[in-house]
Parts: sequence; C-alpha cells; structure tokens
Amino acid sequence: MPTNQQRREAAKRKLERQLARRAERAKKRRIMATALTVGGVVLVVGLIYLLVALNSGDSTDTASDTSTEPTPPPAETTTGPCKYSKDPAKPASKPVDAPPDADPTPNAGTAKVNVKTNQGDIPLTIDRAKAPCTAQAIEHLVKAKFYDGTTCHRLVNSASLKVLQCGDPTGQGSGGPGFEIKDELASLPKPADGQQAVPYPKGTLAMANAGPNTSGSQFFMVYGDSQLPPNYTVFGTIDAPGLATLDKIAAGGITPGQNGPEDGAPKNAVNIETATIS
Repeated sequence: MPTNQQRREAAKRKLERQLARRAERAKKRRIMATALTVGGVVLVVGLIYLLVALNSGDSTDTASDTSTEPTPPPAETTTGPCKYSKDPAKPASKPVDAPPDADPTPNAGTAKVNVKTNQGDIPLTIDRAKAPCTAQAIEHLVKAKFYDGTTCHRLVNSASLKVLQCGDPTGQGSGGPGFEIKDELASLPKPADGQQAVPYPKGTLAMANAGPNTSGSQFFMVYGDSQLPPNYTVFGTIDAPGLATLDKIAAGGITPGQNGPEDGAPKNAVNIETATIS
C-alpha cells in the first residue's frame, strides 16, 4: 500500500502532466490563430490586387475611360455675312431651319407683316435698312409659320416701359428658334451724359434678348413711349391699327408676375393665330 509520501509525489506528477498538456494546447491555439490571421491578410491583399487589375487599363485606351463626359459639339454658324449661330445646347422650341444667309444681305426696302391675334390684327412694317440681318431672320420665321399658334406671354405697363412681348412658342419667355442673331444697334441714339437709357418711342418694333448677341425669335412692341438701355435691336414699326389693338390689350390689365403688378401675362390672353407677309 503506497505511503502518504508516494501518494503526494504521484499527485504532483499528475498535476505536472496536466499543466504540460494545457500549455501544449494553448501553444497550438496561438499558432492556429496566427496562421488564420496571416491567411486572411493575404486573401484581402489578393482581392484588392485583383480588383485593381480588373478596373485599370491602358491609359491610351479612351474607350475604357468612363470618368469624363463627352465634349458637346460646338456651335455652328451660317457662312454668309450675318453669321447666324446655331448652338446644339439650345434647341429650337418649334422646328425651323436657320435663315438663308444671303450674300449680300438685303438692306433696303420694307416688308409688311400682319400678325393676326384673337384680340385683333397687329400690322407691322419691317425695315431692312435699320437691321438687315434681323429683318432677314424675322421674314424667314414668318414664312416658315414659326409664329403661328404661339402666344404673347408678357405685358409691361409701367411709367417707363409699355410693351407687349411675343415670339416664344413655349409661352414661358425662354424659348426660341434654335439660332441666335447678332445685335444691330447702330440706329439707336447714344445715352445722354449720366444716363443709361434711351427713348424707344411708341410704335417701335424691337428684339428681346438674354444678353449681347442672343436675339432669336422673341420681339416686343412698344405701345407707349418707353426708356430702355440701347441694347435691343430695332427692326421696324407698328402700324396705327396695330397700336389700337395693343391699347385694347393693355387696357385689359396684367396678371402680376415675378416682377410685380406692372409686369406679367396679359389678363386677356393674346394668341397669335397667323403671321403673314403681305
């Protein structure tokens, strides 16, 4: 029968064996964890490399470069003296070609245009001598029936400005024919010293614009003496029966717009039924 000393030594050896086995198992777990970590890093690096390789290409291969947008086509101009500019970024609100840019540009005589509206006729006289390129473009638009079925979208009746504006097929003030006409301002007077505006007398027919050399199809008819900067091409006059129609339209009042009660759409809608050259 073992003595107490022998039992203690046997228990001690058993404990030492248990401790050794635990240490061995802990060592194996550390080795396995390290291996898994290294393997994961290698896998991630490999995937990143693969993705970079798939999404990169020869820098000279423009077909694979999707980071840039295509360059829009440049504006085109007609080859005649007027150089009408057609910008693909500003398409026509109603289908129409650019005007035939005759060489030389007709610069003498007049053309009679009758604008028939639901409020009455507005006869106009286009003066080619005042603005040859503008006159040529407006005559072209009339012959192409560009103005037929459009509205006069803006009426102004203030102390310094009395006009009816027409010529936008959208009726919003932002539409046009898809081409632009250079300004022709030689016939306008120079502002007096210290002044910025010049007279636009009653009966004046002039082009609206959105800045220098941006006239298109929109025009305004002055039914009362007005003052404006000398920035708007004058290309004709309004005949007496047309002024009577404009007075009737103005008397109907204005639906106030963003610029206040004196500037907005006519209360009595003005629809151009036809515009014809006599």
